[in-house]
Amino acid sequence: MTGTQLRAGLIGLGAMGRNHARVLHALDGVDLVAVADPVADAASLPSGVRLVQTVDQLLELGIDYAVVACPTVHHEPIGLALAEAGVHALIEKPLAHTAEAAARLADAFEARGLVGAVGHIERFNPAIASLRERLSAGELGEILQVVTRRQGPFPGRIADVGVVKDLATHDIDLTGFVTGQPYVSVSARTVSRSGRPHEDMVSAVGVLGNGVIANHSVNWLSPFKERTTVVTGDRGCFIADTLTADLTFYANGVEANEWEALSNFRGVSEGDMIRYAIRKREPLLVEHEQFRNAVLGKSGDIVDLRMGAATVEVSESILRSAATGETVSLAPSA
Repeated sequence: MTGTQLRAGLIGLGAMGRNHARVLHALDGVDLVAVADPVADAASLPSGVRLVQTVDQLLELGIDYAVVACPTVHHEPIGLALAEAGVHALIEKPLAHTAEAAARLADAFEARGLVGAVGHIERFNPAIASLRERLSAGELGEILQVVTRRQGPFPGRIADVGVVKDLATHDIDLTGFVTGQPYVSVSARTVSRSGRPHEDMVSAVGVLGNGVIANHSVNWLSPFKERTTVVTGDRGCFIADTLTADLTFYANGVEANEWEALSNFRGVSEGDMIRYAIRKREPLLVEHEQFRNAVLGKSGDIVDLRMGAATVEVSESILRSAATGETVSLAPSA
């Protein structure tokens, strides 16, 4: 580290890379030195930021950490090069194109004592962060089910992975995050309708370590965009909308039902509804602040590479289940 400012580099200036550049350029305590991208236009960079062609050229400038926002297939070789150079890294999700590659990245950063994190940005969404706090406090009682819906039109920017590794990894990670439980099995079906070699729709059912059921419906075939997480428990239901960062609680009713014909039903009834007032900061900015703090040796709430590797493993199990038609069990974490 040189001086009081951390020197940062960015690898990849695509759609997500441009957002990273914007946040990094304005981030307190950080100097965005350069962007490495062989095809980017220098005119699209923030003022004062250099454009270089390769990762080696970026490393020659002397950086403390890098943000990796290039296509997933390049994450492993670039991440290993950064680790070898002693550079901390925030790598966009999914961590790598295979579970084996993700594990190698985690091994490399751990062996060198470097900070490695994965850009699972939904953890930093105000609605998800508040949801986790409330679940951890026991406000919902026993958690029974987590249902996520993540759908929208096909994104032309994605070419190297399907909807499972691009979009569903968000839901895999946030489900484990809010429940604190790993996946023990998954069963899934996929659909490919866009003419690409990868799937563009998935419906998956998972079982978590404490018996909670997880249902994920994810696709690139819907003409509208939805990002919803529904958690049902003993006391009611939380609904988190990560597009608007709203969190709503629907309580189970406690009033006795006096209608004799309905009193025989032993289900729940509709109670109060609360929409919480949440401070809504940009998730990407919060993610960068937390990673910066971790690099500085301060308390930083990051998604470490082991967590990222576990998510890739679940995504591959979903694809394996869809290919075989069988439920896939996941080995317990060491």
